[in-house]
Amino acid sequence: MRVIVIGAGASGIYMAYKLKYNFTDFVLDIYEKNADIGGTWFENRYPGCACDVPAHNYTYTFDPKCDWSSTYSSSREIFQYFSDFVDKHELRQYIASHHEVTETRWDENASEWVVQVYNREIDSTFERRCDFLINACGVLNSWRWPTIPGIQSFKGPLLHTAAWDDNVDLTGKRVGLIGNGSSGIQILPQIQKVAKHVTTFVRKPTWVIPTFGSEMREHTDEERQQFRENPEEYLKMRKATEKVLTGVYPLFINDWPIQTQTAEYMKASMKEKINNEELAEQLIPDFPVGCRRLTPGVNYLESLTLPNVTTLYGEITEITPTSCITSTGTETELDILICATGFDTTFRPRFPLIGRSGHNLQDEWAHEPRSYLGVAASGFPNYFMFLGPNSPVGSGPSIISIEVQGSYIAEFLNRWQKEDIKAFDPKREAVDDFITQKDLFMEQTVWNSNCKTWYKSPVTGKVTALWPGSVLHYIETMAKPRYDDYDVTYASKNRFAYLGNGFSQMEHRPDADTSYYIRARDDGASVADSWGH
Repeated sequence: MRVIVIGAGASGIYMAYKLKYNFTDFVLDIYEKNADIGGTWFENRYPGCACDVPAHNYTYTFDPKCDWSSTYSSSREIFQYFSDFVDKHELRQYIASHHEVTETRWDENASEWVVQVYNREIDSTFERRCDFLINACGVLNSWRWPTIPGIQSFKGPLLHTAAWDDNVDLTGKRVGLIGNGSSGIQILPQIQKVAKHVTTFVRKPTWVIPTFGSEMREHTDEERQQFRENPEEYLKMRKATEKVLTGVYPLFINDWPIQTQTAEYMKASMKEKINNEELAEQLIPDFPVGCRRLTPGVNYLESLTLPNVTTLYGEITEITPTSCITSTGTETELDILICATGFDTTFRPRFPLIGRSGHNLQDEWAHEPRSYLGVAASGFPNYFMFLGPNSPVGSGPSIISIEVQGSYIAEFLNRWQKEDIKAFDPKREAVDDFITQKDLFMEQTVWNSNCKTWYKSPVTGKVTALWPGSVLHYIETMAKPRYDDYDVTYASKNRFAYLGNGFSQMEHRPDADTSYYIRARDDGASVADSWGH
């Protein structure tokens, strides 16, 4: 079995781990466009960049890290966690850095994906074929400049938070900051400390929440020692934090008491921290809490009130070689301009992905991404993705969702190997039914409210990024594949040809427990589920 994974971030690394420890007779190639693994945690290195989930729960669920430096870890520390994980499990053997997938095409006759790969180091393109193509690029990966006239004419350093240049010194400079999403909220308190003056340009209000799950603080050496030496207590802490993180879901349901209570609390909290009636009126939204991604803002609101920070509310209409001009006519002279303006979140692949009948997924999803349960696309056999459209990325922690999707994909790889199958392709009607159910459900959530957010399609306005339910709901939904929702193509005309010579594989292993079904009591487990264990 030949598998190609695109991207060596948290998802691609987990897929490599899953294959190494659960499969034999496979060839795995992971192509990573960057110089190293880590994905978003390799690319995002701006000052203040950190995870908005408590560090002890931003790990694979089975691989805790006891020595996080603080309750919320920096991007560089998270990168190091994944790098250490790769080395510990010897996964670099599967990863080719500086390799970018530029085109993929399904070969119907061979039931294979034909993949064009560009080697950036030697400026050369080559072709590989595989039985399964797994897209682990993620959605917060393809960063974008704001579409403001004159932006490329700016003569000073022009930075994007997702492509940070450590060589640019902000000390004593007049700095402009465009954007008040997650990265804008994180970077302002850090750059304010060194810049002569920061002008932050805010186009839309947003809810800035306190940290949740645990308070932001450094861990002491004594605490880290306790985590290491008391694994049971450490597990209890992680489970308690996870319960808080997954329990936030009711907040997103319209008219639930927790929604109203949270909104009132947040208004009061933001007003107290801003302590400026005019600024508070501009920054506190009139849309429900959770319509946009919730982002903890440590010292963000307080920074807005400092003498060397100016907040300009409204659109930037023009950028000149030395300044930004807003819709009110205000012109601000700047030395450095930082764009915290996010990513292309349309879910369209960055490269041509040609499936059956010559259909390109870039075109199929131009107006609305229509996935099957966030992991597959109809008309694109043996193609799976991590954190695709309508995955649970906004209603709880994402790492467990990655693990759930990786295990789901592994079920198909396992069946492909065992049953001599050529292709799995989700049925169009199954996708249509899922999308219909998703759209109906979203009507009762705050995600469907009137706010500008990457959760929605910029074309249709439908919620395309989020799962219609909680994280636990998704875990249960994905526990076992609904194979009836797939068109399955067998290698043989007889679907039972894989039964072969009548022997179980374990009967060829001298050390196998061929009487595994004999046990002292009914343990509740299915006999079939114990096969081969």
